[in-house]
Order: sequence, then structure tokens, then C-alpha cells
Amino acid sequence: MSLDTAPTANRPWLLGMREAIPLLGGYVPVAISFGLIAVQSGFSGWEAVLISTLVYAGASQFLFVAMVAAGAPLWFVVLMTLLINARHVVYGPNIAPWLSQSRWWPWLMHGLTDQIFALSHVRLPQLRAEDRMGWYIGASVVAWFSWIGGTAVGAIAGKELTQRWPLLGEVMPFALPALFLVLLAPRFANRLWAITLGATIVVALLLAVSGMKNAAIPIAAACGALVYYGLGILSGRKVSRENMKREGESQNG
Repeated sequence: MSLDTAPTANRPWLLGMREAIPLLGGYVPVAISFGLIAVQSGFSGWEAVLISTLVYAGASQFLFVAMVAAGAPLWFVVLMTLLINARHVVYGPNIAPWLSQSRWWPWLMHGLTDQIFALSHVRLPQLRAEDRMGWYIGASVVAWFSWIGGTAVGAIAGKELTQRWPLLGEVMPFALPALFLVLLAPRFANRLWAITLGATIVVALLLAVSGMKNAAIPIAAACGALVYYGLGILSGRKVSRENMKREGESQNG
């Protein structure tokens, strides 16, 4: 039995919970920020917690609260929320093959956040088939409850916390971007990914400095995808040429 599967022999859900704990460093501060902003926007503490429980999508929740507070039509709020969460149309099918043996996996996609997706995409292939669902449930439940708990803290005591420790209010907005950087860091060990991520970062920075902040993320992401697949095609052609050269040399020999 491998090192990856040994700890999951009896309680894979416990392993999932343990491996999701580092995510709390990004979830809780941002959730506290959301709870505080929601209350300041006119929502009650219970409403803020309910939004985090049912919507459970960081960027969408902030947008939802801002648009409702501004008096935007409900249909437009729903439309914008769905557009922001459209990335889950890609996430779900990528995770489904690892969880498709269970009939419960479609109902558990509510817990599929960006970070859980990144973690699952790496860990699920390493686990035994019978352990994957338990691991996913453990990891997603920890992340979900930390988000709900952080929202409750922000809604109830967020104002007092930021008044007592002003630096906390400055640091919290950077928690989630920092978490994404931690998840991406291992990819820089691969040359193809390092070039792709580097190009994406450069494009995003150039667009942001040029005043195109709203377009920076989608355009940079599209450029990164083009770089990744372009380099992949070139690399494939290079390998193909080298193989043909070896075959030619062996035949001549």
C-alpha cells in the first residue's frame, strides 16, 4: 500500500478534513470581510450567514451584496452571479470522473470551490476509488463550515475586530489571493506551467496598470491558455521530429 492511500484505509473523510485545514488561512479572513460588508450594506447577521450557506461563492457574494444594496433589479443580480460562477461548468466535469461511482456526487458539487477543486484535482487521482468520496466530503465540509463561521464572526464582531486591530482590516482582503498563490506555487517547478503563469501575470499587470482592471483577469486568463496550448503543440511537434529522426538513424544504421 502506498503512502498516499495508507492513511485513508479506515477514515478517508478524516484525511480530507486534515488536508483542507490549510485552506482556512484564506477562507476565514475573507469570510469575516464578507460578513462585515454585508452588515454594513444593510443585511442582518442571519441574512449574511444564510447567503454564505446557500450561495457559498466568495466573489459572487460580494457582488450580490453590493448590487442589492445599490438597488439593482433582481434578475440582473442573478444573471451576474451566474456569469461569475460559470467556471463551475468546467470544474464539475473535471471532478466527476473521480466521484462518478457514487450517486451522491452531483449533490455535493455545492462544496466545489476554486480551492477545493485545485486540491481535489491533485489528490483524488492518488486515492483509492473507495476513499475518494469520503475524502471529498471531509475536505469540502471543513471549507464550507469555515466560510459560514467566518461570515458569522464578521457579521457579529467584524466592526469591533477591525477597530481594535486596524491592520487586520488591511490584511484580510489579501488572504484569498495569497491562498491562490500558494496553490499555484508547485506549478512553477514545471517549465511549461512556469512560462504560462509568468505570461498570465505579466499580461494582467500590464492591463491593470493601463487602467483596464475589469478586463485584466479574463484577458490574461485567455492569453495564458493560448500560451499553454501553443507551447504544448510546439513541444509535441519537437518530440515528434526527434522521434522521426531517431527512427531514420536506426534504419540507416
